[in-house]
Amino acid sequence: MEPASRLDQNHQLSLKEFPYIIQWREDRCTRCGRCTAVCPVKAIEPTVYTQRMVTSEGSSPEPRVSRRLSHVVRQSTDIERTCIGCGACTLVCPTDAIFPAHNIQNKFNHFKNKGGIPYMRGGRRNDPSISTIDKLKFTRISMLTDPALDAGRHEFRVRTLLGRNLSADQMPIKVDGDRLTLDPKVFIPPVREIFPIRIGSMSIGALSPHMWEGLAMGVTYLNEVEGIPVVMCSGEGGMPPSMLKSRYIKYFILQIASGYFGWDEIIRALPDMIEDPCAIEIKYGQGAKPGDGGLLQAYKVLGLIAKIRGVPEFVDLASPPTHQTKYSIEEAVAKMITSMSMAWGFRVPVYPKISGSKTALAVLNNLARNPYAAALCIDGEDGGTGAAYNVSMDKMGHPIASNIRDCYLDLVKQGKQNELPLIAAGGVGKAGNLAANAAALIMLGASAVDIGKYIMQAAAGCFGDEYNRCNVCNLGKCPRGITTQDPKLYRRLDPDKIAERVVEVFKAADVELKKIFAPLGRSTELPIGMSDGLGVGDKEIAERLKISYVC
Repeated sequence: MEPASRLDQNHQLSLKEFPYIIQWREDRCTRCGRCTAVCPVKAIEPTVYTQRMVTSEGSSPEPRVSRRLSHVVRQSTDIERTCIGCGACTLVCPTDAIFPAHNIQNKFNHFKNKGGIPYMRGGRRNDPSISTIDKLKFTRISMLTDPALDAGRHEFRVRTLLGRNLSADQMPIKVDGDRLTLDPKVFIPPVREIFPIRIGSMSIGALSPHMWEGLAMGVTYLNEVEGIPVVMCSGEGGMPPSMLKSRYIKYFILQIASGYFGWDEIIRALPDMIEDPCAIEIKYGQGAKPGDGGLLQAYKVLGLIAKIRGVPEFVDLASPPTHQTKYSIEEAVAKMITSMSMAWGFRVPVYPKISGSKTALAVLNNLARNPYAAALCIDGEDGGTGAAYNVSMDKMGHPIASNIRDCYLDLVKQGKQNELPLIAAGGVGKAGNLAANAAALIMLGASAVDIGKYIMQAAAGCFGDEYNRCNVCNLGKCPRGITTQDPKLYRRLDPDKIAERVVEVFKAADVELKKIFAPLGRSTELPIGMSDGLGVGDKEIAERLKISYVC
């Protein structure tokens, strides 16, 4: 019978099974210990190796045996301490002696489920392929407009409307001689003028205090100094009472979902609000995990989050799937949307957010008949998340391009394409092409787009990618300090620097959108649904989206 120790070794994993292998240069390493100190998952550790050496010296040498101790950095083969490839060790190494290398031959998928529990992670799906929206090109250039239509001189304002837009014949206007009066008996939906790129729903809890504070400061500066009306969604989880009662709440969209986290504080703050929020978003689905509820794992439910959400510390906070609390979209329209509108005296736009799916058209058609529904937000499969089962992120969902196109063409058939705004989300800016992706989705029929992962990468340098690099948002061990509630980690972020980068991102996007739209001949309004200006070199995509095939 084999010794027990040898049997144990046979069931261990080698480094070849792991997605990232640490490359360590012994000749460069100064043994300072910085790399092992900053590793968020303790994938590397200092250790000592004993080396047996045999030497022979002198005129009549005799072999002598000695042992030499070597101080080395060793990578763990424990599945619980798998290297996530974040590269935090590389950032702090003064001699460039260490870096993680992606192992394309890894078999990590076979070993990552422990105790019968499916593998969970944060980030975005493991799909490095080029998305549909990155393949689209802008092919219609107007030759009859001002030849100086460039982004530096073109002055039109890139804006969109959030809220139900009534047509001229629907407006309750009475003409009495030279006077125009509004009929007070007719309901006029609330509408907000916003920038067509929004910061999508990421909660206080999913993000660290410093990250959320930096985003909030950046949004406020854009509105009050730069004059660019960027808005941000709070995500499910509430907001600090001081923010709810401040004048800055008008730049934020409050989200409510099936967990109702943080809504006690919001309801209590209502009498003291000096401004209305920009809008109310009711989350029914999420693109990264369609069919599941939200999830904030216990690692991130610390004191501040527990207080805001009114829950105990260190417990998993799962929002149940929507069917457990809302029987159907009809009930949502009749109850949730109407009740939220009533809470703010019908002054605030209220709309649902759903995950991209084949049922999106059914939801849309119900909303189109409801006068209080302000918009519809659809989150496609490339959307990111703070925590989800890997199988949901990689194998479930619907691409956003075809979903938003189907919904827009359905509104066209009903003659309501300019009435009910569509908001597209999920993978916008995935390859870094923020303005181009936003413009393409707008020309497919969206009135605005949401970004989440992009702003985390652009503003704070998120390490995560589509090769499962980092993506430990769910564990509260974010090496950048973006998605953690651990003060030792989030103190690595400077909120002022985050705010500066947010401002730079949106100012640049504003210029790029003008650079795209101006040659199309548009100078007064967004080219929503202007699909004749799009082309693609893939026949199947062209036929599916009903746009030009170009080659």
